[in-house]
Amino acid sequence: MPLGTLDRSPPPFFRQGPSALTKLIFFSALAVFLMVADARFTLVRPLRAALATALLPAERALAVPVDLWRGGADYLRGLGSAREAESAARATLARQAEKVTRAETLERENARLRALLELRPAVSVRSQAAEVMYEASDPYSRKVFIDRGRTQGVALGSPVINEAGVLGQVTRLYPLTAEVTLLTDKDAAIPVLNTRTQARSAAFGGAVGAAQAGASMELRFIAGHADVQVGDQLTTSGVDGIYPPDLPVARVVAVDRRTDAGFARILLAPLAQPDGVRHVLVLEPLAAQLPPRPEPVPDKPALPAAKGGRK
Repeated sequence: MPLGTLDRSPPPFFRQGPSALTKLIFFSALAVFLMVADARFTLVRPLRAALATALLPAERALAVPVDLWRGGADYLRGLGSAREAESAARATLARQAEKVTRAETLERENARLRALLELRPAVSVRSQAAEVMYEASDPYSRKVFIDRGRTQGVALGSPVINEAGVLGQVTRLYPLTAEVTLLTDKDAAIPVLNTRTQARSAAFGGAVGAAQAGASMELRFIAGHADVQVGDQLTTSGVDGIYPPDLPVARVVAVDRRTDAGFARILLAPLAQPDGVRHVLVLEPLAAQLPPRPEPVPDKPALPAAKGGRK
């Protein structure tokens, strides 16, 4: 075969086309053009939306195994947490059942002792639930309004409590609402009993200059040498005819025994925090179920002194 008839062109596999530098310059310019066009003229947005729509089924299909793995792990963790919560709830229920049994036993024993001593039965306090609507507009007082009033049978002076203790007392009545003065108000006062020493006193609201957190009440007119300690729990004494006995009121947080004064300054933190309270319980005043107080007997006029004397 003559040499001039041979095909000297390279096979297709070895054909390189444009050089690498040319390709780099071309694709770099294309990328810059597309970025500028997308930023200024949003030309690529329809293309991006079409690609996203087209690739959405594939993305969903690829995400299924990951979702199954995460869902299975969350299910197993939730199952473990549920079993732990169930065990804790069963333990709490057992402790509460024991307390209820003990309370029922003590109640029966108390009833037998009262019958043995011929004491009158304990007063059962009637109550009704209420909801706090809003606070009073006066910035210098601590009062709230509840959605129960004279129409629902709320009486003036009714104690208002929540699950933590005493909140305040109804001081003003309307047909459908009532105004409750909180224990932290500067004009509020409540008779209390120290559960440790069984000493009676009076707690007042609006403690001025209290540095301790939450100390918004104080005991007044307490002697400097009185047996009061930090941490003492105060409850209602039940002798005022308004509050039932043994309702939690406050805790002693500071005792300042001043040497230059005859009384100690005792700061209290209310157990029922009024901030954020939504639902309360309105109790019937204790005086509504107690026998009426006897009226004072007027003093007999003194006999006039006999004039004159023996002769």
